[in-house]
Amino acid sequence: MAKKRDYYEVLGVDRGASADDIKKAYRKLAIKFHPDKNPDDPTAEDKFKEAAEAYSILSDENKRQRYDQFGHAGVGGASGGGAGGFGGGFSMDDIFSQFGDIFGDSSPFGDIFGRQGGNGRRVRKGSDLRIKLKLNLEEVANGVEKKIKVKRHVTCNTCGGNGAKNGTSLTNCNGCNGTGQVRKVVSTMLGQMVSTTTCPTCNGDGKIISERCDSCAGEGRLLQDDLITLNIPGGVAEGMQLSMSGKGNVPARGGVAGDLLIVIEEEEDALLKRDGNNVVFDMHLSFIDAALGTSVEIPTIDGKARINIESGTQAGKILRLKGKGIKDLNGYGKGDQLVHINVWTPQQLTSDERSTLESLRHSPNFQPKPGKNEKGFFDKMKDFFH
Repeated sequence: MAKKRDYYEVLGVDRGASADDIKKAYRKLAIKFHPDKNPDDPTAEDKFKEAAEAYSILSDENKRQRYDQFGHAGVGGASGGGAGGFGGGFSMDDIFSQFGDIFGDSSPFGDIFGRQGGNGRRVRKGSDLRIKLKLNLEEVANGVEKKIKVKRHVTCNTCGGNGAKNGTSLTNCNGCNGTGQVRKVVSTMLGQMVSTTTCPTCNGDGKIISERCDSCAGEGRLLQDDLITLNIPGGVAEGMQLSMSGKGNVPARGGVAGDLLIVIEEEEDALLKRDGNNVVFDMHLSFIDAALGTSVEIPTIDGKARINIESGTQAGKILRLKGKGIKDLNGYGKGDQLVHINVWTPQQLTSDERSTLESLRHSPNFQPKPGKNEKGFFDKMKDFFH
């Protein structure tokens, strides 16, 4: 799969662009690459969809904030498709219905972007769903595929989502002529004022159901358990919110489903602690092993690993295992595992053990003699984390 382009780059705006700048940039690209205007260019539709995807994220304040913080993974890494949903099952009509209104009724392109059944109404979008997903350290580090059950409103198969019995055709509302809105003209001293309100006869649907569907009672949707596959990228963090387009609730009687928002929760590991993309392991070493050297087995994210401890190892020394940490969310390699050495001092001694140590108390090799180049704990930590 080709790497996604930066959404700001797609629209040709900088990261500080205003909402109006983003809207103007999208409008310009949508007109330029509209498939109907480019019948001989097979790439036009892909460019059109790419621009619509970028606009769907950057025009939404919450999605834009997540994108600025976490990149593509923050708004679509869980879906495995387009971050805005257009790579994950949305059709051209979905794009037209959601964003066609930015061109306005007076635009010469209004007929191109007004594909809402000929009545100029925007297709409604269902509500979003938010779930919490707990991941252990291995899943956070390497990414994971999860299958979860989500209770959400889905399209009624009996009526196809229109709410009419057996999916029979609907009739246009006489109150609004199928537009879903009624216009009222009021004469004032400043001239005529036009107001638009939702049609009270059809509640904005523009259609009238003569006989309701038995399965959904005219709702056009049913509340069901839906099995959803989530592809979580490696490198996610506590509190991060991923977005999966089209997996939220379907609105009543037709429209575009909302999004499924996945909030990441990290389960605390009993042995390894996360520090950014690095993991830290506190290893307790006996005084004898530290003095003589040894080989020990330690836990890592991917299982066990054996490391060698040099003779004369000092307390506070930090060993680095390259590439044994957490994947970078933006694909820049992996972190490391840091092994912090703690030399364990025995708290209880037998008389023989005490006698042996007493005989060594004044031995020259047992007197502290730190070298000039030997760094303290805080200097060592600076070297590792900077």
